[in-house]
Amino acid sequence: MGSIVAENRKSLMLFSGRGFPDLAREIGEVLGVAPTPADAYEFANGEIFVRFKDSVRGSDAFVVQSVTHGVNTWVMETLIMVDALKRGSAKRITVVLPFYPYSRQDKKHRGREPISARLVADLLKTAGANRILTVDLHTAQIQGFFDGPVDHLFAMDVLAEYVERKFAGRPMTVVAPDSGRVRVAERWTDRLGGCPLAFIHKTRDPLKPNQVVANRVVGEVEGRVCLIVDDMIDTGGTIAKAADILRESGAAEIVVASTHALLSDPAVERLKNSPISEVVVTNTLPLPPEKQLDKITVLSIAPLLARAIREVFDDGSVTTLFGGLS
Repeated sequence: MGSIVAENRKSLMLFSGRGFPDLAREIGEVLGVAPTPADAYEFANGEIFVRFKDSVRGSDAFVVQSVTHGVNTWVMETLIMVDALKRGSAKRITVVLPFYPYSRQDKKHRGREPISARLVADLLKTAGANRILTVDLHTAQIQGFFDGPVDHLFAMDVLAEYVERKFAGRPMTVVAPDSGRVRVAERWTDRLGGCPLAFIHKTRDPLKPNQVVANRVVGEVEGRVCLIVDDMIDTGGTIAKAADILRESGAAEIVVASTHALLSDPAVERLKNSPISEVVVTNTLPLPPEKQLDKITVLSIAPLLARAIREVFDDGSVTTLFGGLS
């Protein structure tokens, strides 16, 4: 006999960064596999060390990291985890980034600026990542920055199902907080059965750069539930201003649906003092106690991520989870 024949086996292994381990554990519960134990810590000078306690040889490895505040620490930890898996002979490495870091730096606005979203993709590829799985990219073209498969998931169904249950039977208008979010808002109107679309139009004085001097709503909002949709809430300025304009325009109730709750200061204070009745977000990022408000509702993204991970592992189709959207 001139060869050795081995049974072709696959093993799914889950790995959690320290950015938001609760999300990785929740994904593991849905999949029926616990995150692989690891030693992870910083040396006195801030250098990060990671070592996995179990063998990863030949595994289909999924690294879950929520890049929350302290972004650079969690990006570096992710790269080190990927490098450890590569050197441990993992067969394939998929980096699961519920929130893709530096996604707002996806193009040059002026000369001598970086395209940091591309840099992150290059770093992941160089470290040894074969695939990226992420949720609601700030702009879809970021998928093209990574030289390999990118599975772009959408949280819209998770958020929309809650909104439909909560506000069933009431007239609703989907609102884009600025012109850049109109395409996203159009998808929401289709998902919610063709309800009206509105957007906040910003008028600027050409003699005063970077200053908005007037705002107005374009669309039908008076006496209706106005649903502001966006991919992320960072400092909350855009959302809060949009809510103020909608209230002045006669909106009956103002609700926000957003995937990523960054909530950098002073977002919590702005949301608290705004006319917004409810903010619906997912747990792609952790929400510490000091940022939790009664008007913030957090929905779990773990079942969606777990389904996508299973499809990747089984060589199935992730696109079919979203009716062909990409």
